[in-house]
Amino acid sequence: MGSFIYNNQNYTFEQIKTGNWFIKDDYIDQTFTFCKNWLNDQEEFELQTSGSTGTPKKINISRSQMEVSALATQSFFKIEPDSKLLVCLNTRMIGGKMMLVRGMKWNANIYLTKPEVNPLLLFDENQKIDFCAMVPMQIEACLSDKETAKKLSNIKILIIGGAPSSADLIDRIIQSKINAYQTYGMTETVSHIALAKIEGSELVYRTLPDVRIGTDDENRLWVEAPMAKEKRLQTNDLVQLIDTHSFKWIGRADFTINSGGIKIQAESLEAQLGKYIHPIYGNVSFFVIGQKDQKLGEKVVLFIETSSKEEKKAQELLTNLKENLQKYHCPKNIYFLPEFVKTDSGKINRTKTSQICF
Repeated sequence: MGSFIYNNQNYTFEQIKTGNWFIKDDYIDQTFTFCKNWLNDQEEFELQTSGSTGTPKKINISRSQMEVSALATQSFFKIEPDSKLLVCLNTRMIGGKMMLVRGMKWNANIYLTKPEVNPLLLFDENQKIDFCAMVPMQIEACLSDKETAKKLSNIKILIIGGAPSSADLIDRIIQSKINAYQTYGMTETVSHIALAKIEGSELVYRTLPDVRIGTDDENRLWVEAPMAKEKRLQTNDLVQLIDTHSFKWIGRADFTINSGGIKIQAESLEAQLGKYIHPIYGNVSFFVIGQKDQKLGEKVVLFIETSSKEEKKAQELLTNLKENLQKYHCPKNIYFLPEFVKTDSGKINRTKTSQICF
């Protein structure tokens, strides 16, 4: 039987099942309350979608959906019983909850740490971890610190979700020889339904066992998965289908910018921009979006999360972009904000952020 480990204290699954924990801590209390409900065979759980591409909504997820998802991931990675899992995501959200479910279904030893930007700072470097999930922001923070970069590379299997990894981050992961996988999924499928091993600049996603995929007439991905309630989920993600079990992700159809009749995929453009933005502004967050334009229909504009508004820097960036990007791909304006609007799960809310300036 597995256990939970927090602040060097061990709690058996049986202790949590009976509500026998004595920690006055909001994070641990809400984490263990979910685990208690799970261990007492609660059949349904209410979860909230991230709201990164629309209005956040609450949905009900069944126990069986979560169990199927956890077992499919176990099968994909061939995880053994008594493995060691590190849970460092927000356990109010589906990503964190699914890490808890995996640990309980796998009879694992579950190490808990609060969802900090760099969750490995206080973690014992001698403690071996078999499986862990992080968001890109956490990976970047870990890699920026020499000690935590070493701890990160010691994790046997690392999965990355919540948002796509930038081209720069992918390069750093490969250079650091980290065994990492980018995930693809949604709340409706209770976490990922496909994973892409990070070993090259182009990510190829492969589905979990028993997951079927295809595309509609507009090359938007549909998913048939045993961990989803709906028989077929139609997504708004543009993909390049390789075969019935693998695909390359292009981006969100609703993030497509039509500028002068040229269709520009926001995420694909963003993957090119980091190498021009980061040398000038550092490791900042950014995104592009289409702004209404009388002549072009839409024009590409760039948002950068920074307090720096030096005209010289902005001009240097624009010059570099004009010299290296195609005409319609080059941002026509740059907006600087000290902080982007984020969803509860930490994703950038593009619509609400852009509304500050438009």
